Amino acid sequence: MKRGMCPGTFDPVTSGHLDIIERAATLFDELVVAVALSPDKGGGPLFSIDERCAFIEQATEHLPHVSVRPFDTLLMDFAAEVGATAIIKGLRAVTDFEREFQMAQLNYRISTEIETMFIMAIPEYMYLSSSAVKEIARHGGPIEGLVPLHVHDALEERLAGSRLGRT
Repeated sequence: MKRGMCPGTFDPVTSGHLDIIERAATLFDELVVAVALSPDKGGGPLFSIDERCAFIEQATEHLPHVSVRPFDTLLMDFAAEVGATAIIKGLRAVTDFEREFQMAQLNYRISTEIETMFIMAIPEYMYLSSSAVKEIARHGGPIEGLVPLHVHDALEERLAGSRLGRT
């Protein structure tokens, strides 16, 4: 059985993430979406690890062989723990490639038994990122279609206080 792993912080999961997850799910018998705790990334995540996992679980419930697991270890150790044979990363632009290529080389140095695969973002999501979605939402901009509806609602609720008092 071939098991792939799609890691990320997913704060929050976007339509671009979900596109990569759905496409990767067709390539493996099982796909583990590995949600990184990432307490230090960008001042810390907006959503807790449990919330981020729940968002992805709800968005992928139509994919029976996709599971969601949190982790707070070295990526390659977690990949080995879940029995993944490949790590799948989405690429949006050249800047993603440079960073991910470096990480893939370091990961290969740690374990030659786990491959890294890249899936290119579709043009619709080429410039979509969690941080951009949060910034748009923080300023009351439209995020419909950028995230699943349940994530949209959670962002609206979480960020409503940050817009209070603005004129």
